[in-house]
Amino acid sequence: MPLQYPDTPVQHNYPCDTCGAEMRYAPGEGALICDHCGNREEVAGPGPWNNSLRELDLAAALAAQLPAEETETSAHLKCPSCGAEVTLEGDAHAGVCPFCATPLVTGTGAERRYKPRGVLPFALDERTARAAMSDWLGSLWFAPSGLKQYARKGRKLQGVYVPYWTYDAATRSAYRGERGTVYYETQTVMRDGKRETVQVAKIRWSPVSGRVARAFDDILVLASHALPKRFTDALQPWDLSALQPYSPAYLAGFAAEAYTVPLDEGYVEARAHMDAVIARDVRFDIGGDRQRIHAVETEISDASFKHVLLPVWMAAYKYRGRSFRFVVNGRTGRVQGERPWSAWKIGFAVILGLLIAGALGYAYAVQQGAV
Repeated sequence: MPLQYPDTPVQHNYPCDTCGAEMRYAPGEGALICDHCGNREEVAGPGPWNNSLRELDLAAALAAQLPAEETETSAHLKCPSCGAEVTLEGDAHAGVCPFCATPLVTGTGAERRYKPRGVLPFALDERTARAAMSDWLGSLWFAPSGLKQYARKGRKLQGVYVPYWTYDAATRSAYRGERGTVYYETQTVMRDGKRETVQVAKIRWSPVSGRVARAFDDILVLASHALPKRFTDALQPWDLSALQPYSPAYLAGFAAEAYTVPLDEGYVEARAHMDAVIARDVRFDIGGDRQRIHAVETEISDASFKHVLLPVWMAAYKYRGRSFRFVVNGRTGRVQGERPWSAWKIGFAVILGLLIAGALGYAYAVQQGAV
């Protein structure tokens, strides 16, 4: 029978009703699985009374005027090294930080936070994610062989739901600028003592003004400081159309990071994205061969947001005193990470290149009769 979950906080542990062992969410199967007895229970999202994927009013949230039921009190562990705040499964109060491999032994903390509205369930299991990471490491010619072997034989990857904000808004923008039209003038120039006529490009500018409008949907902003943004940005695209209404069953067997980027800070990044898109729209609307933008005034309405969780497999390995982090998109298998370098491999490649260049140079000299 499908499991149904009301829109209330529950613990993320699910004992098997057959043997009592802990069940876990099986990526790609849409079900909770008991590894002890094989019992399986399909996971269904919350019932029709739940509107988890509905965006929330941004202005009300920034003014602390959202209804109390839109927030919940959550407990988490804070990593003393990278600052990540992680909610572990069940009643666990210790573990290893999936972002930097630092032991988590700090006391739990609790505070009120916005509830997740949606979750993108894991589609790839740990074995598939590890294979993707191994293939990626294998493609790095100058990576230390020791790290490759350590990563392949080391501890399992950790599945973590990473927090994101999504922002929606309707915009109307009035602009002033100039449209440039390219034309050509014939000029006489001296080249090698001879007179030549050439066509010289000129631009004729004319003032313009107008209005553009655009509706933004699901501008995605990372709500965490634990991972370098260049890693998570490179994991895109995310198939947000597959978002499911939040159900804690999807988190069974995984860790979930609490957001550390405040809602207003995330909105600043979203606005920067909007402004860049609006500027592109303005240039298109101005037309012509060149464009100048002098001023843009944008009115924003119906601004809304939601808190979502996206799946990432992570590996953090300490190798010869250094930490190397790798992340795998839990839906597509796309891999990013800190590229390690092997000094001796680079040195060997340089020496080999010099030897090859020297041999080619000697062969050329022989051919020209210089030797």
